[in-house]
Amino acid sequence: MMVEITEDILTKVIKERKSATHKGNYGRILLIGGSENYGGAIIMSTEGAIAAGSGLVAVATHSMNLTALHARDPEAMYIDWRDHSLPNLVKNMDVIVCGPGLGTSAFATKVLVMLKDIISKKQTIVLDASALDLIAKDHELLPFNAGHIVLTPHQMEWQRLSQIRIPFQTDSANKTALNKLDAEGNITLVLKSNHTHVYDEKGQVFINPIGNPGMATGGMGDTLAGIIGGFVAQFGPKIDSILAAVYIHSLAGDILYKSNYVVRPTVISKILPRLMKKYSGLN
Repeated sequence: MMVEITEDILTKVIKERKSATHKGNYGRILLIGGSENYGGAIIMSTEGAIAAGSGLVAVATHSMNLTALHARDPEAMYIDWRDHSLPNLVKNMDVIVCGPGLGTSAFATKVLVMLKDIISKKQTIVLDASALDLIAKDHELLPFNAGHIVLTPHQMEWQRLSQIRIPFQTDSANKTALNKLDAEGNITLVLKSNHTHVYDEKGQVFINPIGNPGMATGGMGDTLAGIIGGFVAQFGPKIDSILAAVYIHSLAGDILYKSNYVVRPTVISKILPRLMKKYSGLN
């Protein structure tokens, strides 16, 4: 049975912050990506994670992106993705987002191998973009040791990963393909489209009824991956956190689309804290 995601998910998940708390209470997230040519992708993903309220945000990216990253997002910690201390940083994170702007080089494959080797059951990993393309070529790169895995493909990335052509991506076919990938029963699939479908670890299917064509622009998925990571880090690794992230991303897009022909992903991140404040006060 398919369940429609509604606005109620936001008041259920987003809570008022208590006074006696600190950044450690709101989750630690590491984003990995941004090759020489695709620095913008990891920056947009980072902005999504920061705006979503993650307590501590770190970014492992190509050194070429450092200036742009810190100019836009001084809240984010930076590490060169070739730094030998990266595996130790990974171990200290609640959530890892990997893939935006990562590329498909031999080095990118090494990053996925490293994550597979050291990720633990207490961690959640969100895999997006290039990471999914690499996994499509070699399913052994999936980090099954993670507590939870969230895959966020668009329909073409899912076609490569599942071998199901876009016209045949029915819920039934998608669930069958996901079950083949999901040896440990710990994968959630966020299949992005004009009405995104979410397939949880228990086989339930959720549909996001909102969103608009103004959101069909580069960087929208990178931003969503960051928001999902931020919500999971802050509100816990449960399906409701993912559903709330998917819904509020589209809700922000719909608000902007009322007065904008194109919805810029960076502006979604910009208005996200205000939206979250609104829904936190409705509990």
